[in-house]
Amino acid sequence: MLRLNGAAVDGAAPFDLADRGLTLGDGLFETIAVFGGKPALLGEHLDRLERAAAEIRLPVDRAFCEAEILALAAGEGDRIVRLTVTRGAGARGLALPEEARPNVIAASSPYPKGALNVPIRLATVSVRRNPTSFASRAKTLSYLDSVLAFDEAKRAGGDDALMLNTDGRVASTAMANLFALVGDELVTPPVSEGVLPGIVRGAVMELAEKAGLMATERSLDIEAFDRADALFATNSVRLVMPVTMVDGLRRGTPDPVARLAALVARACGAATR
Repeated sequence: MLRLNGAAVDGAAPFDLADRGLTLGDGLFETIAVFGGKPALLGEHLDRLERAAAEIRLPVDRAFCEAEILALAAGEGDRIVRLTVTRGAGARGLALPEEARPNVIAASSPYPKGALNVPIRLATVSVRRNPTSFASRAKTLSYLDSVLAFDEAKRAGGDDALMLNTDGRVASTAMANLFALVGDELVTPPVSEGVLPGIVRGAVMELAEKAGLMATERSLDIEAFDRADALFATNSVRLVMPVTMVDGLRRGTPDPVARLAALVARACGAATR
């Protein structure tokens, strides 16, 4: 299912090939899981979209975006909705158009069977996260670093990439935030390390205490990451993903991680899955 600027699209969508989202990656997106007809953590997704849009001076109508998401969430079964906002068409060159006319694209697909809380294997890749880049801390359309990192990890036998930042510290995967369990402390790299302020990352930090854990943001070098009692990744589709292997070395999944995964699933409306 697809919608463009508030209208359902049946067949090919009319689209201006001068759109800056296509030519320059000038735009933002949010990917939202829908469980039982309700978009999970919708307010948090819209908050993040608004913050990022304000930073790059991209006009975003929050109420309109919410309505587009809800229009697709009403479909049968659990779903994934992706909302994309581009800056619209512009003249050749990098200068921002004086009057942007954004395009809003909403797309919906069925929730993949077996994707919730699926365990993953990580492979360390050569692509690095840049802490100085806006694209490292926002859901921009400039996603090629993650695409290449994911491809490198898959070719190395992993399910996702372990990405370090340009200083050699642990950052994220190609599509998820990372957490390390050290005793009863749950450590995740701060956004300043070149990571996305993930929506489920935020939920984990809020719910950690209920699982008997203390959540903190702290830089992680690769040695501390390797010594952790357990590792897991989070994103808005699969929620909490235990890491079972890093570069061919097996990792365990202690009970606190399973308890936390159940709390997050409940908060997202997916507790009965």
